[in-house]
Amino acid sequence: MSQNESISRPEEDTSAEEPISPPAPARLLLVDDEPGLRTAVQAYLEDEGFVVATANDGEEGWVAAQELIPDLVISDVMMPRLDGYGLLKRLRGDERLGGTPVIFLTAKGMTADRIEGFQAGVDDYIPKPFDPDELVARVRNVVRRQERLLAEAARYADADIGQMARQITEIRSLLQQTGSQKSATQAIHSFTPREGSVLQLVAEGLMNKEIARRLETSIRNVEKYVSRLFTKTGTTSRTELVRYALENGLVD
Repeated sequence: MSQNESISRPEEDTSAEEPISPPAPARLLLVDDEPGLRTAVQAYLEDEGFVVATANDGEEGWVAAQELIPDLVISDVMMPRLDGYGLLKRLRGDERLGGTPVIFLTAKGMTADRIEGFQAGVDDYIPKPFDPDELVARVRNVVRRQERLLAEAARYADADIGQMARQITEIRSLLQQTGSQKSATQAIHSFTPREGSVLQLVAEGLMNKEIARRLETSIRNVEKYVSRLFTKTGTTSRTELVRYALENGLVD
């Protein structure tokens, strides 16, 4: 071998695999007018790995929610200026926040009060006094359920429109053949105007991308509305949602 010749050796790959980043902690907004309870609950939730912002009442909570876009809102019901129901109503009517899960944390514990909260669109209801471990468990449950529903909604974002349209046509045809009609006992739901619009477009066979374009919003917002519809109707897929909506006369 001449002096000018060199032995060629394969280069070693010294690049290390990039570690998989852990999921970002859920961002919570705690709204309560009791300073002691607010501080204690915030500290406990932060010890459990959540990122927690706080507000003194519904008005502050509304401003904070618009700035933070939290993954979950935990709110007292009885508060000055704007109570929990008022805050919930604003959240549900907002383009970006309509799909945000809400837990009511309140001294009210009567069945009638809980029913009122659920009818208003709250996701869970925890009466005071409460066990901190139970609160954390319920928070985790709501957060995980929202993540599952968002993932399910996102799974259809790029789905084949033609296939979904055929499924909807088959459902409509089947219901017509079986003579399914609106009944006096059909389900009643308190959909927001935007949720109703999304449901109608889903029933027409549009995917999230097309719905977002039609409503001039983001795909992420559409995913949140679809997840809310899954929750409110007790369904877990678009096919189930469309069937349910048609059977109960919720869409044209």
